[in-house]
Amino acid sequence: MTRLASRDHREPDAGKRLADLLARASAGDNDAWRSIIDLYARRVFALARSRCGDPDLAEEITQSVFATVAGTLGSGGYTEQGKFEPWLFRITMNRVRDEARRARRAGLSLENAGALPCAAAASPGLSPSILSRLRQGLAELSDADREIIELRHHAGLSFKELTDILNEPLGTLLARHHRALKKLRNFLDAAGINSPDHDDQDQNDHAEAKP
Repeated sequence: MTRLASRDHREPDAGKRLADLLARASAGDNDAWRSIIDLYARRVFALARSRCGDPDLAEEITQSVFATVAGTLGSGGYTEQGKFEPWLFRITMNRVRDEARRARRAGLSLENAGALPCAAAASPGLSPSILSRLRQGLAELSDADREIIELRHHAGLSFKELTDILNEPLGTLLARHHRALKKLRNFLDAAGINSPDHDDQDQNDHAEAKP
């Protein structure tokens, strides 16, 4: 059964460890800064790659994001209050939108013909015809629905974190996520890929979203 990538469960003390890393990085500790990059660079790149479809551009965006974060930490412009991830991925989404606006002004498009939905990324052995179907399925989503899929499954953000980034009620995000996954499931089924049990997915999402 092909399943969309789910958010990693973090250790209970992960928040304290991150706060310590951020404090040390703000004070100029290079080892702490490298640890932060190790923790988040893959997820930032995956999100940028999924949105723009160009690995080289995604790498540029990733570098730009971490340059911004480093500058803000170094200047004392960020105070950790348990919301580092939403802040980091908000910066990433803003960079992607900046690139999209720049491309439109140049008469180009960042429409993602080459990037793969998360199910494909989790199953690299899929045939070209199935990958094509998966790309079509993701392309059929509205930008808003596609955004929540990518933030949830590529960036690995929780629904509570998504409310901070997207400034929408939790119930709205849960409904939009469910709707987007249902659309993707139709394409997965048409491609002959066993799709996940969305009743179970909904239960898991709602359980995670509870205080």
